Amino acid sequence: MKVVSDHATSQYGELVESIGSLLMEARARVATAINTTLTRTYWEIGRYIVEYEQKGDDRAEYGANLLNRLSEDLTIRFGKGFGRTNLQYIKRFYLVFPKCGTVSRKLSWSHYYEILKLDDPLEIGFYTKECESQRWSVRELKRQIRSMLYQRLSLSKDKKEVLRIARKGVEIQSPEDIIHDPYVLEFTGLPEDPIWSEKSLEDALADNLSRFMLELGKGFAFVGRQYRISLEGRHFYVDLVFYNVILKTYCLIDLKKGKADHQDIGQMNLYIDFFKHEVCTDGDSDPFGIVLGTDKDRLTVKYALEGITNKLFVSRYQLFLPSQQSLEREALRIIEAHSKMDDD
Repeated sequence: MKVVSDHATSQYGELVESIGSLLMEARARVATAINTTLTRTYWEIGRYIVEYEQKGDDRAEYGANLLNRLSEDLTIRFGKGFGRTNLQYIKRFYLVFPKCGTVSRKLSWSHYYEILKLDDPLEIGFYTKECESQRWSVRELKRQIRSMLYQRLSLSKDKKEVLRIARKGVEIQSPEDIIHDPYVLEFTGLPEDPIWSEKSLEDALADNLSRFMLELGKGFAFVGRQYRISLEGRHFYVDLVFYNVILKTYCLIDLKKGKADHQDIGQMNLYIDFFKHEVCTDGDSDPFGIVLGTDKDRLTVKYALEGITNKLFVSRYQLFLPSQQSLEREALRIIEAHSKMDDD
């Protein structure tokens, strides 16, 4: 019996791997080409429908029944994919994106289908840009829309900044650009009733790391948990440490089961100073920290942060998806709180 050498086996394995990589790349290119063609075709179909409807009284006999009749005829001739609801979205696709050049080749029809469910043009623009730049899957896009990321980011922005992120997406130049309040951690599966510990929250975030980094924003890479800091025989532990490759800096996160207070802020300030002097290297920007609690006393936070030069933020988290009404109430509360501070 002929014995195959280890070298020949290794070479054969490399051959299989090379062919496999080539086939996977080809399939990915084919899938991308199909998605691009389908999206462009749907845009053209939407244009045909809108232009047909706009040509005047000679088409009036179809009226509101046009999409029903069109759905029946196209389904008979071409099969599935032309239900009335889908045709409504195809028509809306052209109306929302009337210039073909604004339709992204990076997004599939499934992405646009979810985005077109939104009504606010600014919100549509934001999710289109973010989805394109972040390469969100359809599942990730749906989660971000459900968690109302646009509204949460908008709470801390002025009108000019809201318009900018709607047109261009989030452009990260400083930590402030990616901080939002609240953070939504519904993916942890923890109950709203706080019977769990801070370690339970940390474990749940570590188990859902990719989803947590999606919630944090662009450019985050995980460094470690319970990062030890030793000072003169005393040991301190940072709950979670990330590195943001866009800002070129460390992000330190301290988790609190309840309300964040002034002591938490002081402790985070110590962590940031340690990283600044002992961990960061040439080319790193100054680190920043986020204290995450279920609530915060805004006046306490304001005075505790006064005089601190480090980039330190106190944000809330919640374990359920927010509602439009709750965010509107939050926006009103922030406006009133800022007005009160200004009066003081």
